[in-house]
Amino acid sequence: MLSSVPARGLVLAAVVLCGSACAVANSPSGDTGDAGGTLRVVLAQEPPTLEPCEASLTATGVVVRSNISEPLLERDPGSGELRPLLATAWRQTAPNTWTFDLRGGVTFHNGQQFTAQDAAFSIDRAVNSDLQCNVDGYVFDDDEELGLEVTGDTGLTVHTGEPDPILPLRLSFVEMVPRTTSTTAKVREPIGTGPYAIESWETGVAITLRRNERYWGEPPAFPRARYVFRSEPSVRAAMITRGEADLATTLNPEDATEDNSVAYPNNETTALRLDGREAPLDDIRVRKAIGLAVDRDGIVGTLLAGLAEPAAQLVPDGVVGFNATLRAAPYDPEAARALIREAAADGVPVDRKITLIARNTQFPRVAETSEALQYELAQVGLNVQIQMADTAAHLEYQLRPFPVDAGPVALLIMHGNQAGDAAFTTSQYLRAGGPQSTFGTPELDARITEAGALAGPARQDAFAAIFAEQNESVAQYVHLAHMRGLLGRSRAVRYEPDSATGDELRLAAVRPAAGEAR
Repeated sequence: MLSSVPARGLVLAAVVLCGSACAVANSPSGDTGDAGGTLRVVLAQEPPTLEPCEASLTATGVVVRSNISEPLLERDPGSGELRPLLATAWRQTAPNTWTFDLRGGVTFHNGQQFTAQDAAFSIDRAVNSDLQCNVDGYVFDDDEELGLEVTGDTGLTVHTGEPDPILPLRLSFVEMVPRTTSTTAKVREPIGTGPYAIESWETGVAITLRRNERYWGEPPAFPRARYVFRSEPSVRAAMITRGEADLATTLNPEDATEDNSVAYPNNETTALRLDGREAPLDDIRVRKAIGLAVDRDGIVGTLLAGLAEPAAQLVPDGVVGFNATLRAAPYDPEAARALIREAAADGVPVDRKITLIARNTQFPRVAETSEALQYELAQVGLNVQIQMADTAAHLEYQLRPFPVDAGPVALLIMHGNQAGDAAFTTSQYLRAGGPQSTFGTPELDARITEAGALAGPARQDAFAAIFAEQNESVAQYVHLAHMRGLLGRSRAVRYEPDSATGDELRLAAVRPAAGEAR
């Protein structure tokens, strides 16, 4: 615990004070739009793209998903059940076949009718093409090909190579676009069927959406929505307090009050991903030592202000495959030092520099958390250097192909399993060749494949065992915390965040506090 190590406690206390008192605004609040008819949202960063097939990336999805574009169906974040959206019904008609009935009378923002041909095109473009869409690697295996059959305007059949009991859940991540969308390049300003369409995108300034007056569902309350970008959480909080914004993402605990924010379980888990291909991280003793060197309770209580809980796996409770028997590794620096000494005696270069890479604005106090981790690992004999990165630079290390000649890297990641099934986590983060995995074992790969073909309690048990095996035999991840988020919310609007809010901020769910549309 922090209280048992006074010197470190002072370091973390200083970090917390600086995080609140030393913050410098990156820019003035600026124009955030007309408060009378515009829903004003301030984001921590500008999206790198609004391409719908990249909407599984948080920075893109928070603007795009179910605002600009929509999938065939959606998962209720509370119950985990799938609900109709652009599909009204679906059923498994053979072990490798699913059939979907699509909603009629839906138009895209450009006036084009949405049909089964557009649905087949959208799936083919996101999953079967060479566009390297994030949804392809995250939700589907990169080498998976889906067979698509169109029956009239509202009938769609999807064939899989192997039986897939959760195909409808996977398709809830594929946003629908018109069949006139480019298949050779990703688009900057997409056309969708959602309640809002893009009005303008002033790079570095703002994204403005206008209400889709032809929307098939209930119209949103606000005629317009305007996103601006402020990297400093204190600035975002101040904009809420001063009435310059209605919603603001990822506030810091010290800036949050009952009047300007609301806490919610954001379904995110923070962890260090250790590159097991590089010495000294290629030695499991070193990887396990890092797990023992981290004081999770101290970081959660001091830096995260209790808005988290120590983690022992990459998914939180509520996700199929969560292992309720796993406990976070104990804070035991003496045991960690013993493992480091043992590895050093066998010739492992434990003094080689390890680069700890974290993303700016990844979560509140990410820089301070990185400094705490650096200090704790130094105390057990490891040489760690921090590298803070923007979103684009962080993605280069997060996704394959990884940078070459980077040396040993401990990447601070934050994984949100919004889909609610461990298949999405294990295929991405635990497979030896997974898009976000640096290494693994053939044995674990085989178990992931077997678990993916199961359903019901057998599926739950199989994935729970995989998370336990990762901790015991692979230890690619040092799990830190299951997070809670702080959403800035003004008294002028009504909106209740849920576990999906961090990935998709649904504007149509926001209402003026007075209950009258503007």
